[in-house]
Amino acid sequence: MEKLADIGVFGGSGFYKFLEDIEEVTVETPYGMPSDNFFIGKIGNHKVAFLPRHGRNHTILPHLINYRANVWAMKEIGCTRVISPCAAGSLQKHVAPGHFVICDQFVDWTDGRKSTFFEGPIATHPSAADTYCPELRTLAVKTAKDIGITVHDHGTVVVINGPRFSTKAESKFFTNQGWEVINMTAFPEAYLVKEMDMCPLNISLITDYDAGLVGDVPPVSHHEVMQVFNNNVANLKKLLFTMIENIPSERKFCNCADTKKNSRP
Repeated sequence: MEKLADIGVFGGSGFYKFLEDIEEVTVETPYGMPSDNFFIGKIGNHKVAFLPRHGRNHTILPHLINYRANVWAMKEIGCTRVISPCAAGSLQKHVAPGHFVICDQFVDWTDGRKSTFFEGPIATHPSAADTYCPELRTLAVKTAKDIGITVHDHGTVVVINGPRFSTKAESKFFTNQGWEVINMTAFPEAYLVKEMDMCPLNISLITDYDAGLVGDVPPVSHHEVMQVFNNNVANLKKLLFTMIENIPSERKFCNCADTKKNSRP
């Protein structure tokens, strides 16, 4: 397939619907169909491909997303960087609803998800020590600060399977580990991006205090998550579009492009 975009974004229609000359593209993959068609437009000097990870009508639950198809398709259309904004809960009091966290680590607490492209016959063992692209993380933090968004420049996201939220006991355990963020989609999405030699970036928009323990508030509900997320979607759009305009054309300060090469003998 010809190169259609150089930057990918996993996000809904609110991020691209006001762009001009949007092209809708269907991509088939060896892993089945992605969550939806791609919506491709231009931001600055970049062609950007938007894919709603839950489908355009938000009908695909986190544990049922075909992550491998989504990420493979991003690579197929030419993307070298992939940005993954997501709604997330806080596990620490200082990380308040409305804040943004640019995560630098993840903990996989999911079950049964297809989480690698490498199934033989060549033995391939990618390092996940530092999954997220340092160049994109630095730019995201700087951009957020420049436009006045409260941002945390690091954080660990623990990814649970969903669709249920945590019990209080689970939430307390996660908090006691010192982890900051909890979410249902951050793994294996970003890790698969890295396996494909693309640069992954997580942007967590904090919507709640998970089971409510650290914030001394009632446990989270889906309605409250969406309310806070929608109230902050304008900030997320501004961050995404400002940051994308400033992403350099060449990758110079990361080794994301060498992930596969560095994972084999």
